[in-house]
Amino acid sequence: QVQLVESGGGLVQAGDSLRLSCVASGRTFSRYAMGWFRQAPGKEREFVAAINWTSSSTVYADSVKGRFTISRDNSKNTVYLQMNSLKFEDTAVYYCAASSFAALKKDPNWYNSWGQGTPVTVSS
Repeated sequence: QVQLVESGGGLVQAGDSLRLSCVASGRTFSRYAMGWFRQAPGKEREFVAAINWTSSSTVYADSVKGRFTISRDNSKNTVYLQMNSLKFEDTAVYYCAASSFAALKKDPNWYNSWGQGTPVTVSS
């Protein structure tokens, strides 16, 4: 497993941008697919985006497609989530997660390790 620490959350206005970062410990980071999930108050955790080991494949939730971009830098053991054109409904705690499966998964049960989360609040 890897240990994950997210950062970059905050309070922004609708239409603003934020970039979340997730730093992983461990030398095998590059062998994990990485995902971002979010959980709003009173709601279940939902998939946001995922990226494979080599960054050759990404997948997004329909609700963020075209606005969010997931990327990774294996030399820095870091995965990013660039969030543009933020909406009030993007307000949530955002979690990064690592999966040892090669295929990109939207189900959180496929992910082995989780960060503690970073809150994002978008004011309308």
